[in-house]
Amino acid sequence: MAKYLVTGAAGFIGRSIAAELLERGEAVRGVDNFATGKRSNLAGLEGMEFVEGDLADAAVCERVCDGVEVVFHEAALPSVPRSVADPVASNVACVDATVNLLWAAKKAGVRRVVYAASSSAYGDTPTLPKHEGMMPNPISPYAVAKLAGEYYMKSFARVYGMETVALRYFNIFGPYQDPTSQYSGVLAVFCRKMLAGETPTIFGDGETSRDFTFIQNAVGANLLAAEAPADKVSGKVINVATGVRITLNEVVEELRQITDFPGLVEYAPERAGDIKHSLADISLAGELLGYAPSVSFREGLRRTVEWYREAGGRS
Repeated sequence: MAKYLVTGAAGFIGRSIAAELLERGEAVRGVDNFATGKRSNLAGLEGMEFVEGDLADAAVCERVCDGVEVVFHEAALPSVPRSVADPVASNVACVDATVNLLWAAKKAGVRRVVYAASSSAYGDTPTLPKHEGMMPNPISPYAVAKLAGEYYMKSFARVYGMETVALRYFNIFGPYQDPTSQYSGVLAVFCRKMLAGETPTIFGDGETSRDFTFIQNAVGANLLAAEAPADKVSGKVINVATGVRITLNEVVEELRQITDFPGLVEYAPERAGDIKHSLADISLAGELLGYAPSVSFREGLRRTVEWYREAGGRS
């Protein structure tokens, strides 16, 4: 019987968490509906029990939560532009599914749910770095939906006594991130295009900055959140990042050196719902989880480019 459930197990972050758990010899169950996850991402996860299903279906949630001790809830439609184009689908995937999962987990006696929250909850407030005590100010429907999930986590901790931890991710990147979708993360898109000798497009003036966080840092934070003392972390929201921000112009220059890309960059108007700057205060993660980023941005970027080069631009 599985000890851990990973939702979105065929996706970028979920797949990475499942792989680390299996590497440690844990019993893992995964679930995915392949809305954004890829069947090819399940390669190497043969030791995982896998269920194909949609968490918007309460029966699926009950099935996958049965007998599980800890849930890593990574499933979502993770895209600001996608949510702007279709807010209803974003709400179903990020809110309805989360409530279904929490209720099933409560009934099944799950000990803890670790939730993939989003730094988009902070919105475009000028204060940097962003800390967990700030008032949320979400802009996009995606940000609103992910914030709603945070509130449900807190509610289930307070009302039902379930242990919940919400990790606010800041721009996670790395191997297995899909570089081919129009909704892909910017680093995945840049890597694919520059490796192929194609011109990358920056939305805005390129001075937009992000606290880009390599996937291994996020995986480590999740495992710490699963084991941290309940009296310290239950019901809490915690930033997961590196505490360093990089502009898109700087990203391109770093990638030029790694990929030997000789071409130019195109600039296009900023996209609706995007924020200008993002930088995390990660002191609470250090205090409550013992978290510290183990891989720097530049090293993570090098590993990511190497993986995309070997994968031929496919996730």
